[in-house]
Amino acid sequence: KNTQEPVLINEAKTEITGILEGYLLKHQPQSVLCVPLLNQGNLVAIAYLEHPTTKGVFTHNRQTIIEFLCAQAAVALQNAQLYSQAQQSQAEAEQALMDLQQAQIQLVQSEKMSALGNLVAGVAHEINNPVGFLKGNIQPAQDYVQDLLGLIDLYQEKIPDPDTDIEDEIESIDLEFVREDLPKLINSMNAGVDRIRNISNSLRNFSRQDQEHKIAFNLHEGIDSTLLILKHRTKANEERPQIQIFKNYSELPEVQCFPGQLNQVFMNVLANAIDAFEGANQGKTFKEIEASPNTITITTSVVDEQVEIQLQDNGCGMKPETVERIFEQGFTTKEVGKGTGLGMAIAHQIITEKHGGAIVCHSELGKGAEFIISLPIG
Repeated sequence: KNTQEPVLINEAKTEITGILEGYLLKHQPQSVLCVPLLNQGNLVAIAYLEHPTTKGVFTHNRQTIIEFLCAQAAVALQNAQLYSQAQQSQAEAEQALMDLQQAQIQLVQSEKMSALGNLVAGVAHEINNPVGFLKGNIQPAQDYVQDLLGLIDLYQEKIPDPDTDIEDEIESIDLEFVREDLPKLINSMNAGVDRIRNISNSLRNFSRQDQEHKIAFNLHEGIDSTLLILKHRTKANEERPQIQIFKNYSELPEVQCFPGQLNQVFMNVLANAIDAFEGANQGKTFKEIEASPNTITITTSVVDEQVEIQLQDNGCGMKPETVERIFEQGFTTKEVGKGTGLGMAIAHQIITEKHGGAIVCHSELGKGAEFIISLPIG
C-alpha cells in the first residue's frame, strides 16, 4: 500500500512484497531506509539508503535528519523542473520571434501589410503568453535559490566539519562557483525576457494603425533622450575612445507629431551610425582612432515651413547600391543574427506615412553617411 510514509527495515531476510522484493532477499542488507520525496503532497522521488553489514544504522535522529533533507531535496527537484520548463519556454518564444520576423519580411515584400498586421498582433500575443510565464516564475525561482543557499549556510554553520563524502561533493559541484554564478544566470534570463517583450511590442506597434492624435513636441528633447539611452554604446571601451557627439541646434518650434514614433526613428538612425564605426575602425589602433575620432553631428533648422534634422557620421559609409536599398524592408548589410532589416524601413514608414515628411540618405564608401529628416511643423 502506498502510504507515502518512510519505511525502515532491519535485517531484510524475509519475503517482502514490493518493488525491491528480489533485491532485498538476494542481498539481505542489514539496514534499509526508504523515504518519499514529497512536494505539496505529490510524490517526486524516493530516496533509498542501505547499509549492507550493520543493523540499526538509521536511528531515530538520523532518520529525522534524512527526512528533513529529503523534504528540501523535493523542493529543489521541483525548482529544477520549473527552471527547465522556463528555459524551454524562453527558447520557444525566441524561435517564435524569429519566425515572426521572417514572416513579416516576406509579407512586406509581397505587399501584404494588412495581413502582416493581423499576423504580428496574433503572434505577439502568443509570444507574450510564455514571456509572462517566464517573467512570473523567475522571481520565485530566485527566491527559492536564495532559500536553498541560506539553508546550505545554516548547515555549514551547524556542521562546520562535515564528513569526507560531503566535502568531496562540495568540491565536485564547485559550490562557491554555483553560489556566485546562479544569480547571474537568473538575471541574464530576466534580461532576455525583457528583450523579447520589447521586440514583440515594437513589432506590434509598427504593424498596427496608430489611433492617437498628434501632440506638440520638442524634437530636441526627443533627440537628447535617445542619446541618453544610447550613452552606454557611445562611451569609450577597450577598442576605441568615446564617440564624440556634436549638436548644432537651432531654435525650433514645437512640431505636431507622435513623439514615441519619432524617438524610434532617432534610435534607429543613431544606432546604425554607431554600428558603422565598427567597420570604419577595423585595422586601426586606439591612438589612431583617437587622432581622428568617431563623430556624430546633429544639426537642426527650419527650412521652408518644415523642420529639418541632419544626422551625420564619419563611419565606413555605404556603396551606391546599398544607399538605394537602405529603406527597403528586410534589407540589411549586417551579419546574420545582428540585423533584422526592419529598422530603416520602420523609420521611413513613420516619417513618410505617419507624419507626411521625408527622409533621405547620402553616403559614400569610406566617407560616412548623412540622413536628412524633414517634418511639417503643423
